[in-house]
Amino acid sequence: MSAFALRYARAFADVIAEAHLPYEQVKSQLNDFSTAWHAAADLREVFLDPSFPLPEKLTILDRLNEKMKLAQQVRNFLAVLLQHNRMDVYEEILDEFRKEMNGRLGIAQVEVTSARSLERQERAVLLDKIGEMVHGKVEATFHEDASLIGGVIVRVGSTVYDGSVRGRLAVLEEQLAAK
Repeated sequence: MSAFALRYARAFADVIAEAHLPYEQVKSQLNDFSTAWHAAADLREVFLDPSFPLPEKLTILDRLNEKMKLAQQVRNFLAVLLQHNRMDVYEEILDEFRKEMNGRLGIAQVEVTSARSLERQERAVLLDKIGEMVHGKVEATFHEDASLIGGVIVRVGSTVYDGSVRGRLAVLEEQLAAK
């Protein structure tokens, strides 16, 4: 993580809080921009080119904004990144922004790794249980790792809860080796 990415993220979070913009709305708008960013190689090429004049970049941003209907604060955030030639680390700044906002809102970032893809209802039940465990809201990312054999591994911050078959087998192996 770059120190400047955290500074940009915190400053943007301050702007969002001061404007009383709903985080879900801002997150949705940033996700929409990210989709356009990843889908349009020409957009990335222009925005990442330091020799391309800033006024023209801002004009392109404003044309894009006419279609996307971004909140003024979101549009201005993107303009600041363009002005400071930071679009090359947009994703890193966005990741830090999400972490900052989740921290401010008391939302726990959770990473769930399962042996297989979890059905929607399984995910919901698991997230409810994790929410009870952390006494709050949960935002999760899900991954699959067939080497777990079965079960799940849940990471909340730096704490790891290993409920996988592989993890249980490792504990059993240690216990048998100790005897």
